[in-house]
Amino acid sequence: MTPTRLRLTQYAHGGGCACKIPPGELEAMVSGLTGRPHPDLVVGLDDGDDAAAVRVGADGSVVISTADFFTPVVDDAYDWGRIAAANALSDIYAMGGEPVLAINLLGWPRGVLPTELATEVLRGGLAVCEAAGIPLAGGHSIDNPEPTYGLAVTGRGHADRLLRNDAARAGRPISLTKPLGVGVLNNRHKATGDAFPHAVESMASLNADAARAALAAGIEAATDVTGFGLLGHLYKMARASGVTAVVDAAAVPYLADARESLAAGFVPGGSRRNLDWVRPHLEASVDEDELVLLADAQTSGGLMLAGEVPGAPVIGEFVPRGDAVVVVRG
Repeated sequence: MTPTRLRLTQYAHGGGCACKIPPGELEAMVSGLTGRPHPDLVVGLDDGDDAAAVRVGADGSVVISTADFFTPVVDDAYDWGRIAAANALSDIYAMGGEPVLAINLLGWPRGVLPTELATEVLRGGLAVCEAAGIPLAGGHSIDNPEPTYGLAVTGRGHADRLLRNDAARAGRPISLTKPLGVGVLNNRHKATGDAFPHAVESMASLNADAARAALAAGIEAATDVTGFGLLGHLYKMARASGVTAVVDAAAVPYLADARESLAAGFVPGGSRRNLDWVRPHLEASVDEDELVLLADAQTSGGLMLAGEVPGAPVIGEFVPRGDAVVVVRG
């Protein structure tokens, strides 16, 4: 079998952000690991933000740091590299920062997959970093049972202009900058080989413009929608901010073929785990399929904003804390 015909998704047990450790399990794992308080740490582990931020200047300048990597979400090596890089860079944008440097994180099953495919993965990551206007300089690699790729990214920002999980306020609208549905589409791709180029382009596109528009609009709270799904990330933000998030399910945009793929049974296990995690804090008047889509584990999703920006549909609002942390209305 030639390298061009190998299906990368068949060499991993999961794929993309759907292979994350489940949110409830992860929270239990890191509970109490915030460490000693540090006077320069602006954003740390407390509220599950997308990246850490540390003050480096008297003027409020901060360095923002993140790392993100995962197993193949698509079969094409170059596209997987693009998607993984865009996903890692998104953590910086979701904090209101600008990336300045990235390094590769690569795990590769030597003797199982040809090194030429690894080169294609790295080439895809480089292409996205060049589109972001930053250098991709070196990194680290290991011999690993499953192919794994991502980036560690350093960015910069200002302490007073960060987009945070704990800054959503009652009365603010909820906006979403990319449609949902890549989780079920990627699951179908892995199972059948069906290709969804529109999903690939959505995942590989940067959230840079959305982040800049959010800052220009004076928005203070944002996160990117990735492995914990819209409901999971919305729950984390509403919980940290002390508000309730109300979602209008009919206003949430989805990629073409997502609903049909769900109806055919292509649902990542991570999506159901996301829903199970949020369910005790959820009030819903929609059916189970709609909730599964709202909890669908995304890879390199869009930004979810506590505010409005041009081109992003408003899908709900934050209201004063009620009996449920997240409310979904039909």
